Amino acid sequence: MSVVVIGLSHRTSPVELRERFAFAEEMIPSALKSLHDSGIADEAVIVSTCNRVEIYAATPLMPDAAFAELKKFLVAQHAFDGALGDEIYTIPEPQSLHHLFKVASGLDSMVIGETEIFGQLKQAYELAFQQKYTGARLNKAFQRAFNVAKHIRTETNIQRGSVSVMSAAVELAEKIFSSLAEHEVLVIGAGETSEKTARALLSRGARNVVVTNRSPERATALAAELGGRAVPFEQWPDEFEKIDIAISSTAAPKHILDRAKLEPLMKRRKNRPLLLIDIAVPRDIDPAVGTLDNVYLYNVDDLQGIADDYLKLRQEEVARCEKIIAEKVAALLAANRF
Repeated sequence: MSVVVIGLSHRTSPVELRERFAFAEEMIPSALKSLHDSGIADEAVIVSTCNRVEIYAATPLMPDAAFAELKKFLVAQHAFDGALGDEIYTIPEPQSLHHLFKVASGLDSMVIGETEIFGQLKQAYELAFQQKYTGARLNKAFQRAFNVAKHIRTETNIQRGSVSVMSAAVELAEKIFSSLAEHEVLVIGAGETSEKTARALLSRGARNVVVTNRSPERATALAAELGGRAVPFEQWPDEFEKIDIAISSTAAPKHILDRAKLEPLMKRRKNRPLLLIDIAVPRDIDPAVGTLDNVYLYNVDDLQGIADDYLKLRQEEVARCEKIIAEKVAALLAANRF
């Protein structure tokens, strides 16, 4: 029984492809059941975020056979009919454990050292654990990965400075507008990512935040926490006359904003510059929106440039973290420990 990983991430594939393979949260229990019932994996965890889709599997199959079956599974789950090459990576044991530890520690993220992936990975593991699709192998691997991530957070400076996709988005907003003080922000989708983005914008001086969400109770609660205001989800386009920045991160399966919807809104705004940051996967905003005059549209992949700047500042810390991870993987693989 070995632990293997198959997936695609911002390092290997563009958002246009990643969104084709994204798992909605409600899809994951049935997908885990299919994996288990098929005999491909005795244990499995599915991770699906804006930057990666990965399956961690404890499998009785030889690695090559496991990867072939897992790839077929991914393609079938999403009815994908295109060609795939290096966009999908396959990692056998023990490199799979090294990869898991790196992911948990934020070392494989778009913004090196970010902490959001730790929570996302933990949530994915908890879901699989509660559904009884993990066992001795993955339980030990994931629990050790979480411990390593915490150790790296306390023993290194990898998280120094701006270290999340959300804070990178705020950096981008400041480059466009120089100061956020006179600008109002619309946050579409009141999940954890949106909440952290809103807090970051306010901390950098944004004048006000408007929150909208399909669940009005959640929008109202978040707006109250942030000292902003909530608007019904069906009415968020009415806010475009006043706002200058919109951060969108919903779980919608299709675009919620396209060129036909935005064009008349831009006329009402008298074509003032509008910054749209789409951090959802699948994307919330049709890429064609970016062709409109005075509209600046960025998606999660566009944040890579900012992330690269942070990486240059962290190279020494990355080396320290890599050494820690190598030592922890070796310890896990020692006799009678895994």
